[in-house]
Amino acid sequence: MTRTERRIATPHGEARLVTDRAPKPRATLLLSHGAGAGIDTWDLELLADRLPRRGFTVVRLEQPWKVAGRRIATPPPTLDEGLVAGADALRGRVPLLIGGRSAGARSAARCARGLGAVGVLALSFPLHPPGRPERSRLPELRGARLPLLVVQGERDPMGRPEELPPDVETVVVPGGDHGLKVPARAALGQEEAGELVVDEVVAWLGRVVGG
Repeated sequence: MTRTERRIATPHGEARLVTDRAPKPRATLLLSHGAGAGIDTWDLELLADRLPRRGFTVVRLEQPWKVAGRRIATPPPTLDEGLVAGADALRGRVPLLIGGRSAGARSAARCARGLGAVGVLALSFPLHPPGRPERSRLPELRGARLPLLVVQGERDPMGRPEELPPDVETVVVPGGDHGLKVPARAALGQEEAGELVVDEVVAWLGRVVGG
């Protein structure tokens, strides 16, 4: 596994791509971060570390607002344009999947089909603002119209797993919050939660791309 970094131009400034390449990749997974953090969240780092060992290259996109050192994310359309620029900068002969966490998951659902992706990975999809279930973003999630996997914390205030329809393939992190963090005294520890996420994501990737 090798890691490389590079800057790319987008309509809203420079973005950063961090690539963890599998020796013989079966597919590439492009991941973007949420509106309150960068690509160094524990779940994105874990996938970048573990998936290449299982045959999947992981590319993490750091949006221009984060590269520029700002604290607040720019509006959703600018995130989509950053994601499109990231995907356009990738060149490969293997299938492309698009994903992200929170706001990045929303962007992935909006953009993946137009980018020729074969699947969407949504980590902590913000189904609605906290305490506002009537403002559902489910149509946005369904709009992906591609094989979809949602990884959701059991205690996520922006959408608990039971709020997702049964036909949406969902991995539940027991006790997990919006950051997929589990309480210190939970039955499933943080390391075990991470292994659950990795195993389920790898299994789903295998079903989508075959081989």
